[in-house]
Amino acid sequence: MGILKESENVVLFEVKTNGMTVEEVLFENNISGRLFRKLKREKSIFLNGANVKRTKKTKKGDIISIVLEDEIDNTIPQNIPLDIIYEDYDLLVLNKAANIVVHPTKSHVDGTISNGVSYYYRNKNIKKKIRFINRLDMDTSGVLILAKNSFSHQQMALQFQENTVIKKYLAIVEGVVLKDEDIIDLPIGREEEKSIKKVVTKDGKRAITKYNVIKRFKDSTLLEVQIYTGRSHQIRVHLNHIGHPIIGDTLYNKPSDLINRQALHASQLVAKHPRTNEKIEFNAPLPLDIKNMMKSLKDSETI
Repeated sequence: MGILKESENVVLFEVKTNGMTVEEVLFENNISGRLFRKLKREKSIFLNGANVKRTKKTKKGDIISIVLEDEIDNTIPQNIPLDIIYEDYDLLVLNKAANIVVHPTKSHVDGTISNGVSYYYRNKNIKKKIRFINRLDMDTSGVLILAKNSFSHQQMALQFQENTVIKKYLAIVEGVVLKDEDIIDLPIGREEEKSIKKVVTKDGKRAITKYNVIKRFKDSTLLEVQIYTGRSHQIRVHLNHIGHPIIGDTLYNKPSDLINRQALHASQLVAKHPRTNEKIEFNAPLPLDIKNMMKSLKDSETI
C-alpha cells in the first residue's frame, strides 16, 4: 500500500526528527492516550502506507497516517436550517440562531441544532458522530463549532482546556457602565444544589471575564466581553453581579420589550486549526433582533 492520501478519514503527520517511535511522534502531535489506544486497537496507524506497531522507529520525512473509521450517530435527522460559516474535513462552524437548543434534552427532545446537523450529515453522506466543541445557551446566538471526527474533537478540546482559545461576545446590559474596561475575576458556583441558576460564591470555581465598553446608551451599554474560562452562564452571572444584567435575560434579570431573549451574541472565536495548527478565526455578524434593539436604543436617545 502506498502513502494514504489526506481526507476526512485520514490525517497525515510528517516525521521531523530521526529515531522517534511511531507512538512518540503521535504523542508529540498531541494525540491523546485515549485516541491512541483506539487507533491501535482498530489497527488504524500506518507508517509510509504500512500498518505498523507503536514501537516502530521512524526517520525524518516519514509519513505517519491515522485512519478515522466511519461512525453511526443515532440523532433523529430533522430539516432545520443551518447558517454555515465554515466547513472542511475537520470542522463545521455555524452561526447559531437564538431560541434553539444545541442538543436534545429531556425538555427538548428534538428541534435542536443536533437534529439539524444530523439531517445535514446524512444528506452529505458524512458518517460521523455529532461532536460540539463549544456550547451556547438556548437564547444565545453566534459562533458554534462542531468537530467532524474524533481527532479534531480531541485537538480542539485540548485548546479549550488550556484556555488558549479567544472567545468574544457582544452583550447589551442594563445601566450605563462607567468603566471603559475591567476584568471580573470571581468564582462561580450553583445558587442551590439542584438549581440551574449560578452565583458568585467563594466556594465556586474560578471564572475570569473581561469587558470593554463599545457604546453607551441612555440607560444601557453595549459591551464586548471576552471570557478566559468556560463556566456555565459565566457572562450572565458576572455582569449581573456587578449590577449590569443582560437585557432580556429572564433567569438573571427580567423579560424585555426590546428583545424576546437575552441580548448576548457569540461574535468571535479564534483558535488553531486541529490539522494544520494555523490560526483560524470565525466571526458571526449581529443578528437582526439585536440590530433592531440597538436601533430602538439609539432612537430613544433622540426623543
